[in-house]
This record gives sequence, C-alpha cells and structure tokens, in this order.
Amino acid sequence: MSLPLAGRHVAVLLGGLSSEREVSLVSGAACATALENLGAKVSRVDAGRDLAQVLTALKPDVCFNALHGEWGEDGCVQGVLETLAIPYTHCGVLASALAMDKAKSKAVLAAAGVIVPGGGLYNRFEAARDHVMPPPYVVKPNAEGSSVGVFLVFDGANRPPQEIVAPSWTFGEEVMIEPYIAGLELDVAVRDGKAQTVTEIVPTTGFYDYDAKYAEGGSQHVVPARMPPEDFDRALRMAELAHAALGCRGVTRSDLRYDPVKRLLVLLEVNTQPGMTPTSLVPEQAAHLGMSFDQLVLWIVEDAYARDIAGGSAR
Repeated sequence: MSLPLAGRHVAVLLGGLSSEREVSLVSGAACATALENLGAKVSRVDAGRDLAQVLTALKPDVCFNALHGEWGEDGCVQGVLETLAIPYTHCGVLASALAMDKAKSKAVLAAAGVIVPGGGLYNRFEAARDHVMPPPYVVKPNAEGSSVGVFLVFDGANRPPQEIVAPSWTFGEEVMIEPYIAGLELDVAVRDGKAQTVTEIVPTTGFYDYDAKYAEGGSQHVVPARMPPEDFDRALRMAELAHAALGCRGVTRSDLRYDPVKRLLVLLEVNTQPGMTPTSLVPEQAAHLGMSFDQLVLWIVEDAYARDIAGGSAR
C-alpha cells in the first residue's frame, strides 16, 4: 500500500532568525519525521537570509513552515514563498503580518466583535519609569510569541519591569501593556475554520511563561477545559470568529483568558503557526479528537496543496 505523500518533496522550514528559534527547531524536527513516516522526501531547511536561493536549488513541491516569530511568522517568509510560487502551509502574507502585530490585530478583532483586553502601546522607557495603569497588568513585546519578553506586574509592585530598558532588550521601542485578567488560561485550536476543543492550562510556575510552555512539566493541560458548557461554546465561537476576522487559513491557535467569577472571556491573540513540539497544544487537541500527529501533519500539507490547486493563496 502506497504512503500518502510518496513521491512528494517537502521542504520543512525550521530554526530561523527569531528569538523563538529553539522552539522552531523542535517543531520542525517533529514535523519532518512525521512527513518521512508518510512517505515524503524531506529537506530540512534552516531558514536564513539565503532562503530564496536554497529553495530555488531544492525545488520542493511544497514548504511546511515550522518557523516561529519574526521573519518566519510575520509575513516575510510567506512573501518569499509567494514570489517563488511554492505552495506553503499555514497563513498567507496579510494574515501572518496582521496576527503578529498585537496592536493592529486587536483593532481588527475588536471591530469584528471579539472581546479583547484593554490597554495599548507605550514607549518602553515611559513604561519603565512608572506604572502606566494600575497593577496588575501584563507587559509584552508587540510582535513576539512564545511568551518571549512577557512580564506580569503584580498588584502592589513598586515599579515596572526594568528589563524592558536593559541593553539586552531587542523587541522594539514600544511595548503592549494590558490589564491582567484573573482566572484560567485557555487555548482553542481552529482547523479549516472549525474550532476543535478548549484546553485549560495550569502552569506549575504560577504564570504561563516561556518555561511553562516548553519545559517538561512546566504546565498541566486539561482537555476539555473545566468550565460551564455555555462558556465553553463561547470560547469555541470566539476563536472561530478571530480566525476568520484576521483572514487566517489552515490551523491556528487562539489564546484566551477566562474569569469564572465574572464569566468574562477575553481573547489575547491568534497564533498563525502554532507550536508542534511534544508539549504543544494543537497536536494534543487533535489527539483528543482522534487525530494522530502524523494525520495532523498530513492534513496541513494537503491543505496547502488544495489551496495551490484552487488557484493560489489568500494574501
């Protein structure tokens, strides 16, 4: 019996130039192995500035974009792939760029009726001098993922985080500051426009930071989330609405906060290239619904092929 991707050449884009490089290497390695299991010829490509030349030489049938963060997730690599006319997975140029910019995506989501946090963009030096809003609040880069550079300022804190004005800060001159929403951390994967289920995340560190996301034992995932059915359904519908409002395609993951006392549900952001690591949420939700990791990877690649056959990608 032939394997589903027999004879197909897939270039897996991994690593890259962003602060999320290490996570991307793990995601890409897992996806490359799955593609080999499915019979594909796989080229692992560490995506650098010479990506166009490398892909021109390789001539893959499709690119599996396993990059995270700046350059790989913000529309730049997507633009390279559009120029080369190579089919690729996940979102197109516009949706990728829009979702990566937290301020602009929040404006689009709010206009579409999605409940998003308040707050806004502030100069990092202004934000480090004094509280720009009463604590508790969250400080984060405007265009990073994986909780890189995120700080929670607790109630009663004497001063804002000084890390945002340290010489080592490389995440831009403006930071997004939002009120902290007490309660549960939730995630919803959306595949082909349909929400899958809701995961409740319980960080062992007390805050869902980089280590809680990727370190072994950093958090516990409860699938399905423990919440009233009507609020569970609201989370599903909100993720679907956000996916559509940003013009997303393929698989995305929405991060939400839920205050069970106030019954308040807020969507924080949409991730257009969700992690595919051993602790990642999208593969876990797929498994909960009976789809193996290899089947999920196959669906993502076939979705890219289907768009190409239908006449190209939505930009």
